[in-house]
Amino acid sequence: MAYSGPFQPGDRVQLTDPKRRHHTIVLEKGGVFFTHKGEIHHDDIIGLDEGSVVRSQLGSEYLCFRHLYVDHVLSMPRGAAVVYPKDTAQILVEGDIFPGARVLEAGAGSGALTIALLRAVGESGEVHSWEIREDHLGFARENVAAYFGGEPANWHPHLGDLGEVTVEDTGGQVDRVVLDMVEPWHFLGTVRDLLIPGGVLMTYVTTVPQLMNTMEGIRETGSFAEPRAWETLLREWRVEGKATRPEHRMNAHTAFLVWARRLADGVTPPHPQRRARR
Repeated sequence: MAYSGPFQPGDRVQLTDPKRRHHTIVLEKGGVFFTHKGEIHHDDIIGLDEGSVVRSQLGSEYLCFRHLYVDHVLSMPRGAAVVYPKDTAQILVEGDIFPGARVLEAGAGSGALTIALLRAVGESGEVHSWEIREDHLGFARENVAAYFGGEPANWHPHLGDLGEVTVEDTGGQVDRVVLDMVEPWHFLGTVRDLLIPGGVLMTYVTTVPQLMNTMEGIRETGSFAEPRAWETLLREWRVEGKATRPEHRMNAHTAFLVWARRLADGVTPPHPQRRARR
């Protein structure tokens, strides 16, 4: 699979019709995609530059682009709900996922966040993914392999319980930990042992009780600086001259993100000063 240049066999291509409906195909020599507007031959697309237009047998026009990350995530098969791009972006930036980083994630789900982590750490980094459900890990492996054209050598998927993971399993402490679990507060002791001093913990939870338990659990360990929590709301706008307005639908609550940094061993964090209630 190529990421730029003229289309090649194996590329995942998104076809957009005049009504902005999307169709995804994987190019292969001699392949044919059937639409209600007639056949589209893959050979007519192979060799074209991105942003070209291909016509079906009945003359309908389709705009051709390779899948972006967001297209892949929102269309790929899934066993568990994916971490949506608006939250993935926050995890990558606030979690400071850098090239060469050693990252542990649990659970892997359908692999959406895994793909983003692997892109961010680059070939010099490593991602260890733990997933307790075999079917979910299967989806993750298939989706990661489909995106990269095979499982990257620096990705280490594991079937098992995070609570049983040790530094020997990851080849030493890791720089970042990302948790997408139902009850992450039960594993904070394990996270403390796996994460280097100064390392960042990012946790993705969906409900207010999960948020409260996670925040209090982090504080109770005494091993992290004061945690932060937030959610990200995304609203698109329709811009059509004087009819410019916000879209009626928006990507509102999907999850709460919780951020914390590991303290050095033996350090007692300063007691946070909170404004007194009136």
